[in-house]
Amino acid sequence: MSVMIVAIMDKDRKKLPKIHLEIQKHRKNCYGLIRSSYREDGKVKHTNHGRISGLNLNDLKLIQLAIRGLVIPKNSAEALHTSQAKEYGGSFALLELAKKIGLDKAIYSRPQEQWVKDSLAMIIGRIIYQGSKLSLTNEYKNTALWELCSGIKGKVDVDKHCYEAMDELLKRQGFIQQKLINKHINKQENNLILYDITSSYFEGEYQNSDLVKFGYNRDNKKGHEQIVIGLICNEVGCPVATEVFSGNTQDAQTVEDKIQEIKNKYGIKDIIFVGDRGMVTKANNEKLNCIDGLKIISALTHPQIRELLKRKEIQLSLFDERKIVEIIDSDDENRRYCLCKNLDTASRETKTRNELLDKTRKELEKIKQAKRKSNAAKIGARVGKVLQKYKMGKFIDWYIENEQLIWTINTDKAAEEQLLDGCYIIWTDVEKELLNKEKVVAAYKNLRQVETAFANIKTVLLELRPIYHKTDNRIKSHVFICMLAYYLQWHFNQKLQPLFQTNSQGKNREWTLQNVIRRLTMIHHEKAKLNGIEFDHVSAPENDQQYILDLLEIKL
Repeated sequence: MSVMIVAIMDKDRKKLPKIHLEIQKHRKNCYGLIRSSYREDGKVKHTNHGRISGLNLNDLKLIQLAIRGLVIPKNSAEALHTSQAKEYGGSFALLELAKKIGLDKAIYSRPQEQWVKDSLAMIIGRIIYQGSKLSLTNEYKNTALWELCSGIKGKVDVDKHCYEAMDELLKRQGFIQQKLINKHINKQENNLILYDITSSYFEGEYQNSDLVKFGYNRDNKKGHEQIVIGLICNEVGCPVATEVFSGNTQDAQTVEDKIQEIKNKYGIKDIIFVGDRGMVTKANNEKLNCIDGLKIISALTHPQIRELLKRKEIQLSLFDERKIVEIIDSDDENRRYCLCKNLDTASRETKTRNELLDKTRKELEKIKQAKRKSNAAKIGARVGKVLQKYKMGKFIDWYIENEQLIWTINTDKAAEEQLLDGCYIIWTDVEKELLNKEKVVAAYKNLRQVETAFANIKTVLLELRPIYHKTDNRIKSHVFICMLAYYLQWHFNQKLQPLFQTNSQGKNREWTLQNVIRRLTMIHHEKAKLNGIEFDHVSAPENDQQYILDLLEIKL
């Protein structure tokens, strides 16, 4: 059946209002009414010009589209054509989120400045693509990131849009961190500040660098130079400031200066500083005590716990996995000890020690049973290497007699050590009225938030390393970009908590942060051509993608 649509004229040869096809249904059949509508005395009225019957619903819809001028031709040469498909959803969502949380204005009060836009592109690109700055600029063919953030269509100049922007961003680091601290830390109250440091190793040689040095490597990458990175978070783990130190900097060396900076530079009067055992040592504890308005929450080392046992300040029977026991130091009434025990940790520590002792035993037996004769000095050197490797020397009693190794495991010391497995003590000088024992322990456990931040920044999510920059300022800027990327990612993660809380466990687990970002990147922007007319098109989100966008409160 063919249908011809003609212009309808009234008696005065004037065109009636534009016609349309109205599809009607009667039982299982469909038909179409060709109508025009007009308004008379405030009411909408219709004029029927014909009826189309004998067609199915789909054919009627095609005619309806044809009348509207929207029909897709069957001729393949004129059919819908798409090209230049690019990643869109991830870049758009993260950019909109950055604006919602005010990151663009925190970087600079005039976010329309080109270097600010380029900085946002590098921050968002760090979350989605990682890699070098050059590789990010070469993604312009695959993503709408640069067009969305920087307004750049086509090839991106790495010098202008990355390195120049990095230099400007580094100049603004202090101001940016001041804004983040003002936003996320209440200066009028006692503020819990989480602080920790980590290291990041380098490949290759770095000459004339004040930062890249040999030092204690926390990644067990011996023989590599490194930098040390400090990170400040608020009590819920939101990052607010970072700093790069020389690679040979020790944990405790950074603490005093960093606290003074927080107080003086950022204007925070009262601070509750939360640091791990390596941060608050006997060596710097006296210096920290002299800082006005500073309170500390930290943990004791095993030797310090044994010292308390020796002084009879505490007893092993006080450690309870079900409750926190609080003790006041008899020599210092301002010092509180919160005694805790974790059975899972106890089991893990016992298992690890037994495995190391077993490995030590096997190695010592090899030395003892060696058929080739050796002198006492060589035997002692071999034993020393084994004990150094497995760190079990305190449990081994040994001596050499007639160039023969004699050794035993000191079971009493091993049993004594096992009694402390899973036991830990959190200490603080914060007043009980301000923080009870439960809150003190919870505050220390929140240091995991900083560890999580480092894990995100250093591994596949943000890939701090490998660091491709060769100058100290560019290294500092790169670390700062990674911190800002984690700041954005932290807010992204917070908004998606309803999604993660419904996640299954184990092999049925569906959602991770990486998977969410990957799902958003599957929303594409493309160029479309229909009937010779070109237009931009964004693919429609699927149900799960739309739910993610709804949680982020973002509309495409």
